[in-house]
Amino acid sequence: MIIIAGFVLGAAFGARKALKSGGKRLDALQYGAGFGIAFAIIGLILTLVVDRMV
Repeated sequence: MIIIAGFVLGAAFGARKALKSGGKRLDALQYGAGFGIAFAIIGLILTLVVDRMV
């Protein structure tokens, strides 16, 4: 669940950042995908850490 939430939050954050800096729709899609993947990887690491602790 942390991975999915990380991807969704990252995609929203990336798209907002691209549009705020004057980018077009394709820029927002690219930034959303990049940030989504990065946040999903962070979520994966957090999931593994939490799983090891429990």
